[in-house]
Amino acid sequence: MDKKQIQEQRMKGYFIDATKELLRGEGLSSVNVRSVADKAGYSYATLYNYFKDLNDLIFECVKDFQAECESSVKSKIKKNEHGKDRIKATVLAYVEYFTEYPGVFELFFLERMGNIGNKQHVSELIYSFLDRLCEPHWEYCITQNIYDKEIAQKKKLQLRFCVMGMLLFYQNRFQPENYNEFMALLNNQIEEIIGYKQQDS
Repeated sequence: MDKKQIQEQRMKGYFIDATKELLRGEGLSSVNVRSVADKAGYSYATLYNYFKDLNDLIFECVKDFQAECESSVKSKIKKNEHGKDRIKATVLAYVEYFTEYPGVFELFFLERMGNIGNKQHVSELIYSFLDRLCEPHWEYCITQNIYDKEIAQKKKLQLRFCVMGMLLFYQNRFQPENYNEFMALLNNQIEEIIGYKQQDS
């Protein structure tokens, strides 16, 4: 990478970091060209030297948030056994990330795709994200004959829709209103779906 490319990556990073900070704190409604430029410490015109438009920048933030979430998940599941135990731990760590950052949750699950660039690609990235995080653990279960492929696929779908529904109710409707109660209920639902028993882990 030459000096020009390094400089370009550095500048893009300033704008991405500024946008992510705004999204984490106040959500998408706080993000506009001027607010991002002010946060990054550059003029708004400079932003257009590195991004096609604001939607292009937000798309980069979605990818960054996913990488951040994936890193957080991987660090939290290291001590868990392969198979069902890692599926459960992965889902819980994924949910913990989005409850910690409600602005990111809003961007991923509540914001209309029409307000985000590359909307079909972004939609697919978000829709399949939990599946991608859990995929190695589902594959392990299949190779170990814990599930066959058809059963694994059904459980994967059940898990995705259950987790998304519970997250939406908790984040948007405060049901249940207590975090510990929410996580305990979620844990029970995950165990019910994957057929988890302590001796499985």
